[in-house]
Amino acid sequence: MTRTAAVAGASGYAGGELLRLLLAHPELELGPLCAGSSAGQPVTDVHPHLPQLADRVFEETSAATLSQADVVFLALPHGESGALAAQLPAGVKVVDLGADHRLVDAEAWKRWYGGEHAGTWTYGLPELPGQRDLIARSDRVANTGCYAAAITLALAPLVAAGLADPEDVVVVAASGTSGAGRAPKAHLLGTEVMGDLSPYKVGSHQHVPEIKQATGARSLSFTPVLAPMPRGILATVTARPVTDRDPRAVLAEAYADEPFVHVLPEGRWPHTSATLGSNACHLQAAVDSDSGRLIVVSALDNLGKGAASQALQNANLLLGLPEQTGLTSSGVK
Repeated sequence: MTRTAAVAGASGYAGGELLRLLLAHPELELGPLCAGSSAGQPVTDVHPHLPQLADRVFEETSAATLSQADVVFLALPHGESGALAAQLPAGVKVVDLGADHRLVDAEAWKRWYGGEHAGTWTYGLPELPGQRDLIARSDRVANTGCYAAAITLALAPLVAAGLADPEDVVVVAASGTSGAGRAPKAHLLGTEVMGDLSPYKVGSHQHVPEIKQATGARSLSFTPVLAPMPRGILATVTARPVTDRDPRAVLAEAYADEPFVHVLPEGRWPHTSATLGSNACHLQAAVDSDSGRLIVVSALDNLGKGAASQALQNANLLLGLPEQTGLTSSGVK
């Protein structure tokens, strides 16, 4: 039985990636495609890479329109999903790609995002222990943040195994410009970005409480870096070791049966381009020969495993479909 999927925020980068994936999904067909300022525009004016949608126009965003579908994806800016989600009927499955429903702690939401907390939904990272079953039993799922996905997959097994000290975690991670969204910003112009690396939100990135919540880390120093590429994340996660277990072996054991998380062969390190267009996360680990710190490098597509394809993986679980339906672990390099 084919079911319909609606997308709010369909004109954005993550929304456009969702449309691309949904067009190839064998069990889902596209229902309402909603947008804000792009409402009334032909879809291919914004997404010319999707010629199959040449006859479609973005609709105004409303709960009544979205609730015509079996599953709704909310690909909206942070702070905009909560009010809309509250208007959707209880029987509609919803995946929120924004941050509104990720955090358990309402005070942490107020501190890092501002405004009132919209409530906590099931956290949408199936690779965490026990999380897959929780997602499958839910109606509402909060998709991971892009940085949070890359860092959590690298760190969570090491903290859970008692190998990494949760009080001493340091992360430096670079992301492509699509992570900042589609709205025009002067510092994201090609002439500003090309040939340049720049840190931003140093010591105050909003994904910090989510990463701590998902990994068990209690102290996290996180420096995000804007990289001159459209998409991709490369995260270097370091922690002080508590035991002498091999971090790569711990990761390999944790993800042995996971179709989308790949611990690379010894000596091979992750590349962002290798994950482009996929739902894969690539990992490699080592111990620093001088400091003795654990090092895990993680790569994924911030619009894929960090957003749209992760959302589709969650939707498959919500709908009782095979988890890998419509998704690939292979990049397009």
